[in-house]
Amino acid sequence: MDPYALRCAVDELYADYVACLDEDELERWPEFFTDPCLYKIVPRENYERDLPLALVMCESQGMLRDRVAAVRKTNVFTPRALRHLVSSIRISEEPDGGLRVRANFALLQSTIDQGVAVFNAGRYLDHLVRLDGRLKFQEKLCILDGNLIAGSLIYPV
Repeated sequence: MDPYALRCAVDELYADYVACLDEDELERWPEFFTDPCLYKIVPRENYERDLPLALVMCESQGMLRDRVAAVRKTNVFTPRALRHLVSSIRISEEPDGGLRVRANFALLQSTIDQGVAVFNAGRYLDHLVRLDGRLKFQEKLCILDGNLIAGSLIYPV
């Protein structure tokens, strides 16, 4: 794939991914991943020190669907709206056809009682593969810049 087409395909995947989350279409979220997959949310300190503790870790589409079910049916929280901002996407092609992608993100959260605030920021370290003609996340590592979460980590990052 030529570099421009590759950049467009990756940009489109990330735009679709964050639109799914921002528009509260969580039932579609697992479709962005292969099965099995790896999805982790990790504080930067744990990542840099190679500590195994993750705030969230899912290893299959089934685990991702369980996470969605928890948000929809069991978790109790103040309603909120999210807005993901993704920038500085860097793409590296691998010999096997996979892609390593790094990107920065900022996550804004709006609640009725507190207004708009930066919920968190960090970077994505992702491994993408082509499956049935579509790019999918085989691994999505969300590294949070902050060690503390303001409130609750309810939705995917």
